[in-house]
Amino acid sequence: MNASYHKYLLEFKRPSGTSRGIMTEKETWFITLEENGKKGIGECGILRGLSADDRPDYEEKLKWACENIHLGEKALWEALLEFPSIQFGIEMAFLSLKSENAYILFPSDFTKNSSSIAINGLVWMGEASFMKEQIEEKLADGFNCIKLKIGAIDFNKELELLQFIRSHFSPEEIEIRVDANGAFSSAETLDKLNQLNQFKLHSIEQPIKKGQIKEMAELCKQTPFPIALDEELIGVFSFEAKEKLLQEIKPQYIILKPSFIGGFRGTQEWIDLAEKYNIGWWITSALESNIGLNAIAQWTFTLNSNMPQGLGTGSLYTNNIDCPLEVKNGQLWYSSSKTW
Repeated sequence: MNASYHKYLLEFKRPSGTSRGIMTEKETWFITLEENGKKGIGECGILRGLSADDRPDYEEKLKWACENIHLGEKALWEALLEFPSIQFGIEMAFLSLKSENAYILFPSDFTKNSSSIAINGLVWMGEASFMKEQIEEKLADGFNCIKLKIGAIDFNKELELLQFIRSHFSPEEIEIRVDANGAFSSAETLDKLNQLNQFKLHSIEQPIKKGQIKEMAELCKQTPFPIALDEELIGVFSFEAKEKLLQEIKPQYIILKPSFIGGFRGTQEWIDLAEKYNIGWWITSALESNIGLNAIAQWTFTLNSNMPQGLGTGSLYTNNIDCPLEVKNGQLWYSSSKTW
């Protein structure tokens, strides 16, 4: 078996904003395996400034993984514990190599185009007018679950945007999730949560920065509506550390991004623990290309979750890989009329 890797820069159609800043491009890395004339491909979806494996030795470790591909998937996953995006890329590449079709990793009703995955419509941060325009687009596109990035513009303007949605749609018609990306200070958060609560929100992701375990635990205890951990899970590598975190914080939900938390195996560990402690969860992509999004979507379908998942990021780039994934009426489909 031969393994190789290469870097690819995904270009955003329009600059996309989070509370961490504006992104115009996204770096990703592909691993290709070749054996007996067959090829497999995986994506190492690193996000600079956020991924636990955003380290100076990242490419060196990727090279090491390719040079030691003979060790096999299990041994490599364990050796790469602190490089979750590479763990995921290798998992994906091995599945792709073993599959009859390199892009169908988990055959199901989803890949047969007879069933779909409910997803949330993502609204990026920006000027209030731009966010309102996106909200109107998502509603017109048939989404019944909207996720808004908040924390970058004036809080009162964000409240007005939520009021705009609620003045037209009840909580039964449109579920609203908000994602603060750690933008609030712990001193102000409870007050902000109480103000947000009037709009009957489904949940808020990561209201304060990760690492404030005691403060986050207190917020999860006092919050008027559910809190979901996201960045808090990044860099928590061992099963024991994962369990300890959930025991200490007791969140209502956790959000699982395979590229950030060790691929399918790492994500499954979080799911098992969440179910043990009666914590809700859903799966989210992390700005991967369509190669990674495809793998995450196919696996997510096999989990039989009836919650809207965060898998609607495939149309963000000008130079993404053409694929059969298609969003229609708030659902992700694997179209039989489109090809890779």
